[in-house]
Amino acid sequence: MEVTPFTYTYKTVGDCRINADIYPHPDGAAHAALVFIHGGCLIGGSRKDLNRRQLDLYLSSGYSVISIDYRLAPETKLPGIIDDLVDAFQWITNPGPELASIDPQRIGVIGHSAGGYLALMSGCCVVPRPKAIVSFYGYGDIIGDWYSKPDSFYCQHPMVSEEESGRHVIGPVISEHYEGRGKEQFYLYCRQNGLWPLEVGGHDPIDEASFFTPYCSIQNIADDYPPTLLLHGDDDTDVPYEQSVDMDRKLTEHGLIHDFITMPGRGHGFDGNMDDPIVKSAFDKVLAFLDLHVKNGQP
Repeated sequence: MEVTPFTYTYKTVGDCRINADIYPHPDGAAHAALVFIHGGCLIGGSRKDLNRRQLDLYLSSGYSVISIDYRLAPETKLPGIIDDLVDAFQWITNPGPELASIDPQRIGVIGHSAGGYLALMSGCCVVPRPKAIVSFYGYGDIIGDWYSKPDSFYCQHPMVSEEESGRHVIGPVISEHYEGRGKEQFYLYCRQNGLWPLEVGGHDPIDEASFFTPYCSIQNIADDYPPTLLLHGDDDTDVPYEQSVDMDRKLTEHGLIHDFITMPGRGHGFDGNMDDPIVKSAFDKVLAFLDLHVKNGQP
């Protein structure tokens, strides 16, 4: 299904324009909408990172799709990134319906990896809450040992020096990657040294753990948390599978509507292979979950 997106600037901070692409449903009527949040460790990526085959699935299932940018770390820290998330949803609900085929009463959110983290955060900080959340290999805890200590998997790679990482390079505030940014190995450096929370939060996760509490969705789940679908490969070497196990447990403790799909033997980014029968089956479940809670509006 060929749909050309309309690009809008939903927010401007200084010289940084933060954009969203809207893929309206072709029939022009007001449809339920899905907000897509890209991954990239909060350091890279853009709204253009939406898998075309997945986009076509959502459009052919009757949804409009909005893919959003947000300011990137380390130039922007967590409070600014979450502000962008909240402002994006405010913009989507007004004036979004006037710009494209969006029913503001039926909005779901989908995120992958760091986008899954932000999708889970939307259930805590976005008003009104999305009707449903789908998190692909996301995480609800950002200061656990997996992020706050050197990672054994990434330490198997050649070690990156601080100079090679580009940590010392102070660039402009951005919401999209630019050529020559100089931070191609920055994430690897952060994981090898357990520095990611410090670099994206600006605070030490050991000495200032309380700073991160508002930014860990697993610590902020309330009774109005939306229906949530978690998908995670049990062979994920980037975001531990246990992150979704823990979120599943917490949602169960609160008696909230949710489901958890384990992808056996699959790693990070498993959905990149849309020809995998197991992945296809998982997407059938994703669409059924969205149809129930977003399109049909069941609580």
